[in-house]
Amino acid sequence: MVSLTRISGELNGLRAAVRAGMIGPMPPRALAATVRALRAYGPLGAATALPAHRFPDRAGLVDERGTLTFGELDRRCNALANAWRERGVGPGDTVGILCRNHRGLLEAMSAAAKTGASVLFLNTDFAGPQLRDAARREGVTALVHDEEYTAAAEGLDVPRHLAWTDGPGDGPDRAGSLDALIAEGDPAPPPAPSRHGSMVILTSGTSGRPQGAPRSQSRSMALPGGILSKVPLRGGESVFVGPPLFHGLGLTAAVLALGLGSTLVLRRRFDAARVVDDLTGHGCTALIAVPVMLSRLLALPGLDLSRLSRLTVVLTGGARLEADLSRRAATALGPRLYNFYGSTEASCIAIATPADLAAAPGCVGRPPAGTTVRVLDQAGRPAATGVTGRVFVDSATRFGGYTGGGGRPEVGGLMEVGDLGHLDGGGRLLIDGRADDMIVSGGENVHPAEVEELLAAHPSVREAAVVGVPDEEFGQRLRAFLVAGGDLTEDRVKTHVAANLARSKVPREVVFLDELPRNPTGKVLKRELPRG
Repeated sequence: MVSLTRISGELNGLRAAVRAGMIGPMPPRALAATVRALRAYGPLGAATALPAHRFPDRAGLVDERGTLTFGELDRRCNALANAWRERGVGPGDTVGILCRNHRGLLEAMSAAAKTGASVLFLNTDFAGPQLRDAARREGVTALVHDEEYTAAAEGLDVPRHLAWTDGPGDGPDRAGSLDALIAEGDPAPPPAPSRHGSMVILTSGTSGRPQGAPRSQSRSMALPGGILSKVPLRGGESVFVGPPLFHGLGLTAAVLALGLGSTLVLRRRFDAARVVDDLTGHGCTALIAVPVMLSRLLALPGLDLSRLSRLTVVLTGGARLEADLSRRAATALGPRLYNFYGSTEASCIAIATPADLAAAPGCVGRPPAGTTVRVLDQAGRPAATGVTGRVFVDSATRFGGYTGGGGRPEVGGLMEVGDLGHLDGGGRLLIDGRADDMIVSGGENVHPAEVEELLAAHPSVREAAVVGVPDEEFGQRLRAFLVAGGDLTEDRVKTHVAANLARSKVPREVVFLDELPRNPTGKVLKRELPRG
């Protein structure tokens, strides 16, 4: 049964999409073509077709190879889809995509969906065994990859197609490449497949083996409106998307930009100085970045903030936004920062607006239209204001279970996210950490995120991570890992924590590193920090 809250929320989201320009007046011929594309290919396959019908000559995508109009991009997707169809790709197949941020990823995504195949987004940080394991478990029947991942893809007995190479021969003359297939394919819209495939995003695997979280294309229809009900993105502008497109935030932002008819600006590797050049050179009004990207951009020596003056939206997500970074960004950029909180299984859960972040720096705000969020105690009852509990969510965009079977625990129709959090007096959600990160030291519950937040705010600390390690006397003890400058010492770190938090939260050990291990989405890989 669909809740009235969800129906009302989806209507509000639809209104937001109209205001943003995603849905609006168009010539009858373009309207008819848009409807046909959605019915034929679903929203994933139609991602490039919709703006092509409305704005065929507008710049649609910019990457290191240059600029494609929306019309050119969609014709390339059609040609690739038709070339794949000639090779038997269609419903029941799964096309795996192992690419950095560039046109090839979007072309492979749209083309595969237009054939009716499912699309699996693969983590570019996978080692060979991880890649092969994920591809076999998810039933990959064809693989699209950048040349740098050729060695990792060895051993997969499926057709492989190069999407990008930095060496000579990048183009239609490179046998088996996407460009070669596009050159031979018919650029006319392919016939509608007998059924639509699914979209599969892998969980980040920060706490275990990555799992496939499939989502039907129909479930993704409500997502843009929900985001636009909180974030004032507008059609026809330019958007720089920094997070990897193989994960939720980057992919959502890219598809949303296409749907808005906005120019999507991509770069294969994040370089803060080049990003500033891209933002100014392409007149970007929106920047999508994970927190570590935003931190590095603000830390650029001699950064001229006037070069960022056209930005109206800076949307961060994919990892924890520390309160200190939230404050620094607001000071440097003004009230333009939005904090996106989601998960692979639940999609968008909450979004903090600039007003939310001014009142509660680092918070994740409130749920968008059509989404319900609750913080529950161990008995499944709503936790009191300010009391930490487990975060639960319900929305039209949540997944239906992992490809390997099973799903997330539920209480009263709400799905557990796996995070601990609390609501403040204004109803804003603050995340206290992962449920599986909490440690018990000497009988006291300790949330490492609270200690990390304090350490990250120290002027000499650039990055901080705190984990629990075994302790014979207390069961567990805290070990802090810091990337720091100046003359900071272990004793000074302990004194700083003791002056601000309870004794049980003072790290027994402090380890200084050159950098913290992170995955491509910016999350710290705590499992790679030494605990022995």
